[in-house]
Amino acid sequence: MNALLYAVAQTLHTVINLYIWIIIIAALLSFVRPDPYNPIVQALYRLTEPVLGFIRRKMPFVIFSGIDLSPLVVIIGLQLVDNFMMRLIFG
Repeated sequence: MNALLYAVAQTLHTVINLYIWIIIIAALLSFVRPDPYNPIVQALYRLTEPVLGFIRRKMPFVIFSGIDLSPLVVIIGLQLVDNFMMRLIFG
């Protein structure tokens, strides 16, 4: 049972870290304005826009002087969840 719990926790940790990198890449792409018809760009925006849009709607103050800080809020939230989960499972 302990090995199964470890495997699930490690998988969730990996998924959270992968999603954090996807958010970082999408945020960096927003600075250069790539071709919106590129399939990679479309996939990145489809993966990140639901979460970022939710944060923008629930916390309108994250857009500060035209700078969107919602990726930062999501990354900090995911880091908190990841750290809490790891501490809870592994003591």
